[in-house]
Amino acid sequence: MFEYPLTIAAEPDPFVLNDGRPLAEDLSPSGYDSGVRVASLRGVDAAHLVLGDLDLSRCLFAGTVHLDQLRLEGACTFDTAPPGVHWRRWRPVRLTARRVLAEEHHWRASQPRAVRGWNTAILGAGRTGPLQLAPVYRALRKAFEDGKHEPGAADFYYAEMEMRRHADDIPRSERGLLTAYWALSGYGLRASRALAWLGAAMLLTIVLLMAFGLARDTPKQTATGTVPASGGKVTFEIDKEDPQNPTGNRFTGKRFEKALNVTLNSVVFRSSGQDLTTAGTYIEMTSRLTEPVLLGLAVLAIRNRVKR
Repeated sequence: MFEYPLTIAAEPDPFVLNDGRPLAEDLSPSGYDSGVRVASLRGVDAAHLVLGDLDLSRCLFAGTVHLDQLRLEGACTFDTAPPGVHWRRWRPVRLTARRVLAEEHHWRASQPRAVRGWNTAILGAGRTGPLQLAPVYRALRKAFEDGKHEPGAADFYYAEMEMRRHADDIPRSERGLLTAYWALSGYGLRASRALAWLGAAMLLTIVLLMAFGLARDTPKQTATGTVPASGGKVTFEIDKEDPQNPTGNRFTGKRFEKALNVTLNSVVFRSSGQDLTTAGTYIEMTSRLTEPVLLGLAVLAIRNRVKR
């Protein structure tokens, strides 16, 4: 517990003695490492602590007091998730590079279906799981946000949501909601994932409209009425035929253009005004509900990465 503010920072340049000679730091040449690492902050009251330009890739954070008040300055480095495509039994798993804590490495490496690349726990590191790591990531996220570094807090928010999704104390319905949020947009932080889902939804909408949604022909309006024999006022009733289900070749260039027009208008929550069958009306309604949501998630992900 520090009574006054304390800064621990790495010095990039070598220390120089009074006579101008550099200070020898190779006391143990076989295990010499020019970097400065923090091994653990467990049990430390970080309310007055500032860390600068340090290697935190192996640092243990679980158990730190007032972690949300820790200040990180300069190039403090964390460990990263193993990026790339990994195989989990028969299906591929793609991991995006993001900053993670050493404890998450240890927990994921201990799981039965863990992919390669996660670091196993060293002796004395203890056991931590999602329940313990979620508040740690939350505190680090708040520390970055208080320092006006919103993009830097994004990885810790992602990790916090991951720990919540894997925790054992949440209901199945909430876990399902978090899983859907993760799959659709990476918790609002993966714009490419949301845009991919949007493209797939638009393509499916176009195919369904061409196959079932667009009417065979544009219904024509007809006027019917009776002309009195003795003359006088004539009343006509204007009616329009119901759209007919398509027959014959449904996948033509003209029908594709109409389906694309309906789909693009649905993305921005507008009605295209095209004549649609009953199935096409429901397809358009579903498209107008889902596709703007996916577009909004993509915009949200971009915003979370660039805001200050």
